[in-house]
Amino acid sequence: MLRIVDKARLVTDRTAIVSGNRSFSYADLLQASGQFAGVLLDQEIDLREAHVAFMVEPGFEYVKVQWGIWRAGGVAVPLCITHPLPSLTYVLDDADITAIVVSPRFESILLEYAALNGMRVVLLNDDQPAVEVALPLVDAERRAMILYTSGTTNKPKGVVTTHRNIEAQIEALVNSWEWNQQDHILCVLPLHHVHGIINVVSCALWSGALCEFIPAFSADYIFRLFAQGRINLFMAVPTIYFKLIEFWEKASAEEQESMKESMKDFRLMVCGSAALPVSIMEKWQKLSGHLLLERYGMTEIGMAISNPYRGERKAGYVGLPLPGVDIRLVNEQYVDVPAGESGEILVKGDNVFLEYWRRPEATAESFREGRWFKTGDVAVVEAGYYRIMGRNSVDMIKSGGYKISALEIEEELRKYNAIEDCAVVGIENEEWGELIVAAIVTKGEVNTEKLNGWLKERMASYKLPRRYLILPELPRNAIGKVTKNEVKKLF
Repeated sequence: MLRIVDKARLVTDRTAIVSGNRSFSYADLLQASGQFAGVLLDQEIDLREAHVAFMVEPGFEYVKVQWGIWRAGGVAVPLCITHPLPSLTYVLDDADITAIVVSPRFESILLEYAALNGMRVVLLNDDQPAVEVALPLVDAERRAMILYTSGTTNKPKGVVTTHRNIEAQIEALVNSWEWNQQDHILCVLPLHHVHGIINVVSCALWSGALCEFIPAFSADYIFRLFAQGRINLFMAVPTIYFKLIEFWEKASAEEQESMKESMKDFRLMVCGSAALPVSIMEKWQKLSGHLLLERYGMTEIGMAISNPYRGERKAGYVGLPLPGVDIRLVNEQYVDVPAGESGEILVKGDNVFLEYWRRPEATAESFREGRWFKTGDVAVVEAGYYRIMGRNSVDMIKSGGYKISALEIEEELRKYNAIEDCAVVGIENEEWGELIVAAIVTKGEVNTEKLNGWLKERMASYKLPRRYLILPELPRNAIGKVTKNEVKKLF
């Protein structure tokens, strides 16, 4: 049986979710997700790992759908609610989707595509029939979710996790960060990434805690919610903390003191998904009184390393391996490096994903003997704490909490008539972690504002270059390969 559902049965009278100015109990969630599982089953007895995509706003409906898919025996494939149609259709095609669940707000985006491709569409609306059916027994070894992440190639890969993988990821954080039923967390993160899905929503619901959702990011609204005194946990990416700091700095001295007072009773604030600049950590500690807990993880492994909840948190370090997670640092020959030397992080444990969907070669290449997963990230251990040094590939950019493939952006840029060649890189930036920038070689007049407008129709807005540099040619090495470290220097 699904353990997260079993745990909900122990706290049915507690409030599970607050969204859209409404409160929902665990009993409400169990009933609604069970009925929605019946809708998905549609007289079948088990979805048998059928892939069900869903494009639903964060909140009660999102969790109802996710749990409904799991309880019906399906594999949940959450879609980004801000992606343009080409990005969505790539996922829908690649993941072999059989059904799509859509909020009314997104109906017009996906309905025609679904009809053309023979996909069943389930629209979420108030008059949806309540279907009570016997639900299948779902084993922990079954596939549970596919999340898409950009790898070092120019196309995103579907990361497949089982229920056991997800449970291991949740348990490691619940135990290490001491989640409990009295906790009340605010979700400000997108729910097509592991950070929001696992670290925030699933950990809260596993613990019998309360998860509150907001309709859109607003620094003012977040601080007003803090002032109500109910929320005691907060998790975000460095970019969000940067924006909250900006808002605080523009406030009056009286307002600043009031905001600081509203955060004094928080028990934990976490930052992740991108490297946290020490300057932001120090500014946040000054204005909030809290030293952010930094950790390390990725879509394929959930979280693997974390600064301690109790004990010293070191700025610039991601901490210690989480319980149940084994870590090695290795050289290019995959031999363990001596103490004090940097090496690629290899991870092993129940938290590690099962496979890349329909990519057996990529899956095989990502593991060493004994199912050690190769992260591609380089770290060093200093006084027992891990410090991330960077990534093996200059083609990966971490910006605003997203892991982005430079090659994917380059592929789209080259389709633009006036661009002959390009190189996309990430440069260090306090607000974004890394700022996406592009060096371009043109064969005609290029208006970069119009170029970004054109790009926005083809990919998510967080992938758009923030700065452009027009060059007569790109720097290359002796064999003609673009030297991206030289491109970075030009910015």
